[in-house]
Amino acid sequence: MKTSQRGIDLIKRFEGLRLKAYKPVKTEKYYTIGYGHYGADVSVNMIITESEAETLLRKDLQKFEQGVLSAIANTQLTQNQFDALVSFSYNVGLGSLRNSTLLKYVKANANDERIKGEFLKWKYAGGQVLAGLVKRRQAEAGLYFS
Repeated sequence: MKTSQRGIDLIKRFEGLRLKAYKPVKTEKYYTIGYGHYGADVSVNMIITESEAETLLRKDLQKFEQGVLSAIANTQLTQNQFDALVSFSYNVGLGSLRNSTLLKYVKANANDERIKGEFLKWKYAGGQVLAGLVKRRQAEAGLYFS
């Protein structure tokens, strides 16, 4: 499975586009650029174009798509369910997905209503609820169940 345009648009909306490298949190090891691209390949004064940001996003999505497919094993998902899990993983990381109750519920019954509540639990950063994370999780849960 590949992320649909609807899933990509959701990721873009919540990641936002930054053409100059930045650190969202000063203690981060690496810089971030584009649509949330993070890693050793991003340097302090790096500047990219929107087209380059799109290329980085598409490359990053491959990793998260494969990670979600691996995590769900033989579970059958709709395109929207897959897209929501890719967006979630893109934001919190594949390790967090793999160790989550959210994934446990998805694998047991992909239509379990408790899944919505599991998305919504992931709204904290630095021990505080962030409004942007609440909105993102609501959007992901809405996509998952649409």
